[in-house]
Amino acid sequence: MDDRERYDRATADLDPPFAVVDLDALRANGANMARRAGGKPIRVASKSIRCRAVLERVLAMDGFAGIMAFTLPEALWLVGAGFTDVLVAYPTADRAALATLAGDPRAAREITLMADHTDQLDLVDRAVAGVPARQEIRICLDIDAGFVALGGRLRAGALRSTIREPAQAAALAAAVAGRPGFRLVGLMAYESQIAGVGDRVPGPYGVALRAVQARSRRELAVRRGRIVRAVREVADLEFVNGGGTGSVEKTAREKMVTEVAAGSGFYHPRLFDFYRGFTGRPAAMFALPVVRRPAPGVVTVLGGGYHASGAPGASRLPQPYLPAGLRYDAREGAGEVQTPLLGAPARDLRVGDRVWFRHAKAGELCERFDALHLVEGDRIVATVPTYRGEGRTFL
Repeated sequence: MDDRERYDRATADLDPPFAVVDLDALRANGANMARRAGGKPIRVASKSIRCRAVLERVLAMDGFAGIMAFTLPEALWLVGAGFTDVLVAYPTADRAALATLAGDPRAAREITLMADHTDQLDLVDRAVAGVPARQEIRICLDIDAGFVALGGRLRAGALRSTIREPAQAAALAAAVAGRPGFRLVGLMAYESQIAGVGDRVPGPYGVALRAVQARSRRELAVRRGRIVRAVREVADLEFVNGGGTGSVEKTAREKMVTEVAAGSGFYHPRLFDFYRGFTGRPAAMFALPVVRRPAPGVVTVLGGGYHASGAPGASRLPQPYLPAGLRYDAREGAGEVQTPLLGAPARDLRVGDRVWFRHAKAGELCERFDALHLVEGDRIVATVPTYRGEGRTFL
């Protein structure tokens, strides 16, 4: 029985649109990431999951510990639901959430905030000024892991942090350590130009990309090590976090890194098909119904315009996955309420049939659906709410 037949059989009683997670594929992907990490724990990026029930399942697997959240309100909600060790990966300006954090001993113990400038600490102090019995706020320094060359004319990597050199990191560490109400506990450096950019690209561009990534890995390993040593002269660090799904095995080899982060690898969305170092199984998909047959070799499905974040382009569109061989009409792409699809399989599809899609990214799929149907083999074993299904739309 092929995957399309399995998914159609498992969901025969459902009316699309809906989303599923293949638990066998999810577990296989998790085991592969844990193997690649070589024994170092993997902190699970919640933005790539966006479902509490799935988070519980992946954290129960060997090799995974802690959560990397994307907002402070999300972290507070997760801790309130029983999750522990939550690192908020991005700085926050949510004053109400900060006041809640500072007034809740358990939340303050389990949640760590991100900072790369004292301005962020100033904002925290203002937000919690009236909180009685203010709790100590845990802080992680965010380090710029981008690659810079040619005198700054070439840059690869996300524009994230103001801190790049050991002296800068040590100065900020001293500012945090010397400031009442804060405690420096961690350091993070996310190399998006390696972890988030697939290197299985043909032609001259692929050759250049792999060369830049190789140089970036070498440069960052040295610089990150120097930064960690400089910061540890100021404060004890509980953790040093790095990496992402695309660079787990590379980042884990660095002696100074104590944990890596990953999340997208569980669902294995379309953008993660393009890495030479690992392969995964598509685990998260959504089904749309065929509602028209407007011309020979053309079908139209309801919905479909679930574009991924990032620089706009074809790579941000969902992939028509099953049956294989369907493609978009170049003039229409993925539509807001309907999407035409072309290709040989369209000749055999009838009104009411399903077309299965993969989102370009991972957790963003869950912003479109209020539930995930968890599939094992050819049956649904559970239906669980996404963040959206629990009324939680954090971003």
